[in-house]
Amino acid sequence: MKKHNFNAGPSVLPRVAIENSAKAILDLNGIGMSLLEISHRSKDFQAILDETMSLFKEMLNIPSGYQVIFLGGGASLQFCMVPFNFLNHKAAYLETGVWAEKAIKEAKYFGEVEIIASSKDKNFNYIPKGFTIPSDVDYFHITTNNTIYGSELRYDMDSPVPLIADMSSDILSRPVDVSKYSLIYGGAQKNLGPAGVTFVIIKDGVLGKVDRKIPSMLNYATHLKDPSLYNTPPVFAIYTCLETLRWIKNLGGVKAVEANNIKKAKMLYDTIDNSKMFVGTVEKESRSRMNICFVMKEQYKGKEDAFMEFAKSKGMIGIKGHRSVGGFRASTYNALPLESVQALIDAMNEFEKNNL
Repeated sequence: MKKHNFNAGPSVLPRVAIENSAKAILDLNGIGMSLLEISHRSKDFQAILDETMSLFKEMLNIPSGYQVIFLGGGASLQFCMVPFNFLNHKAAYLETGVWAEKAIKEAKYFGEVEIIASSKDKNFNYIPKGFTIPSDVDYFHITTNNTIYGSELRYDMDSPVPLIADMSSDILSRPVDVSKYSLIYGGAQKNLGPAGVTFVIIKDGVLGKVDRKIPSMLNYATHLKDPSLYNTPPVFAIYTCLETLRWIKNLGGVKAVEANNIKKAKMLYDTIDNSKMFVGTVEKESRSRMNICFVMKEQYKGKEDAFMEFAKSKGMIGIKGHRSVGGFRASTYNALPLESVQALIDAMNEFEKNNL
């Protein structure tokens, strides 16, 4: 039976990226060595790193004056590194979910944190609007997509202070005006590659503004001197990112990917909105294209477990909603094929027909 991978992360990857990475594990480009064996100081890995950085910049249309580095530790380490490098006195944060809360918690170790708007009052089922970014803070931090709650901020705002974004779960899913940001970061394990590598896009000239001393490994400047090579980088994960970026380019780039993501999300949201049994959990104008959350209507709540088992029998993987929301979550990242969304829709329609 074909499996349809809706996992929230680590998640579905392009099949060609998996196959080519598997081949490279056995023999990298015919050199007689595994990708897992080569030195990170070798010309073979330097070529991989250079192409990965170059393609990443090309696919996101990153302007001159920005650098790309690949680090370890996931976005969770960035929650600490960002304030370590940027927070001198006070920072502003937009609170839109669990990952934003975690970033806020870490920042409070380094200085004052102002939460300028929050959607916690409604269990994070919307993106706040109408807030004002203060001009007396060191930076403003946002989380653009919220995997647990299924909300997404899809516009690049103007900010009077350095704008920093966690784009772990929607990077490369849509065009981004990188010039509006001082730093963008994220774990790769949604749309870019496997778990184990973190991307950081950083603007020239934004560092060196804090008074504290920063340990070498937590200092962005350290990793910019010899990009991504201060310590041993996650070689395999970076290679798979390269294969994923090649796949995106062959599809026609990020705009083509976005068009496909819009189509997938519309198909599934239309099904939810027209259903007699299922209902979405997020305000419509804040809905994520990456993580689509829904539950059973109140009168059918008792059938949620039955639908979960039915969906599994049809090959659906990873659709159980996070415990904070319950119900179901379909993560429709870039590499999820249209046929998987249609398979889920067919399962929902069949279950509804037989259980009303």
